[in-house]
Amino acid sequence: MYYNNVLETIGNTPLVKLNKIVEGVPATVLAKIETTNPGNSVKDRMALQMIEDAEADGRLQPGGTIVEGTSGNTGMGLAIAGLIKGYKCVFVTTDKQSKEKVDILKAVGAEVIVCPTDVEPTDPRSYYSVSKRLGDEIPGAWYVNQYDNPSNVKAHYKTTGPEIWEQTDGKITHFVVGVGTGGTISGVGKYLKEKNPDIQVWGIDTYGSVFKKYHETGEFDENEIYPYITEGIGEDILPKCVNFDVIDKFEKVTDKDGLVFQRKLAREEGILVGNSAGSAIKGVIQLKEHLKPTDVVVVLFHDHATRYMGKAFNDDWMRDRGFLDTKPATALDLISSHQHLPLVTVNQNDTTRSAFDKMEKYGISQLPVVDDSSAFVGSLNDSHLFKLMLSDNAVADKPIADVMQAAFPVVGYYEEIDAVSKAITKDNAAVLVKDLGGVYHIITKYDVISALSK
Repeated sequence: MYYNNVLETIGNTPLVKLNKIVEGVPATVLAKIETTNPGNSVKDRMALQMIEDAEADGRLQPGGTIVEGTSGNTGMGLAIAGLIKGYKCVFVTTDKQSKEKVDILKAVGAEVIVCPTDVEPTDPRSYYSVSKRLGDEIPGAWYVNQYDNPSNVKAHYKTTGPEIWEQTDGKITHFVVGVGTGGTISGVGKYLKEKNPDIQVWGIDTYGSVFKKYHETGEFDENEIYPYITEGIGEDILPKCVNFDVIDKFEKVTDKDGLVFQRKLAREEGILVGNSAGSAIKGVIQLKEHLKPTDVVVVLFHDHATRYMGKAFNDDWMRDRGFLDTKPATALDLISSHQHLPLVTVNQNDTTRSAFDKMEKYGISQLPVVDDSSAFVGSLNDSHLFKLMLSDNAVADKPIADVMQAAFPVVGYYEEIDAVSKAITKDNAAVLVKDLGGVYHIITKYDVISALSK
């Protein structure tokens, strides 16, 4: 069996049980992973539906141009479908979107225009205004307007909702997803509630967005609006695609938590997904008191981590914004400042004087002792040698094997800093650690003290 084109591979995405990251959540938590779509995001579903509906009613003519304002993923879905169907694509995005999103749109032949984020939606420079203007100005253009396009909701009502229902054998009790245009939550929510009105639909919002307060009070509060880093969810407008009637609850998640949990999904579950996925799973954890052991929660993960390698998965970018804990957590972190330096050792057959010389030369106070096969057989520290010299002047010419202490213990690079510090005692001034490349390094009490004092 084969597909006639890549568009036929859209949908039928996997449902995967989450484990470590949701420890303490009293429910079965399943991830609907949309990264297996050809454009690596859930937006492929609605992009194709919107194009097909526009073709059917004549809004999009052969050889026409697709124009849209996008955070990147919808544009990718539209661009792939446009390639297969023979349309040009012009996309407008904001300067807060990751460089990877812009680059990937260009890679599939789209023209991309970047607009400032920190302007009002009605400002002629906003990506809403620019995309609408281009849709009016470009001959043969069709302005998609995903925010208000009913085909956005229709796609998820027709495909995503039924898939989730079937994959859980109708046992789903909660559906959780980040809300941006509103198409996913509204389409899936409508379908699931028609199947079972008791299913809870939770929307994940971000600080700086209007959704949560509007849902709870009916008030569009402009004071709620301010720039935020989280991509793909939250809005400073009320898209027509958001059907607040099918949404039972909104939960806000901070920029930092969304980014940190995006990284945790990769490191704890092996699931490489985007910013909104981090926010969605953190939202579930924040709402865990509303769950019970018999509940089946489905969390939708919108897109792939490759869209965010320069942001969430870039330590420098995260650290510059205060999103990354700079305190070392493991033995590997403790050697980061001197990992590039070779480990200084002495051979057990050398003289004690040579050990003193090396300590003085390198400005160190302890040395691992090795045998001729480079195995660690002992250790020396300056306090021990000083005491020996005071009691026996001839000790300097004795072989190290005669005066050495027990070998330093070896800890795993994954050992947490507390375990490392406990291994360093009065009689044991240091420990050894083997890095990922199999090279040994030394950790002293001064390394630990320096790390804890930061």
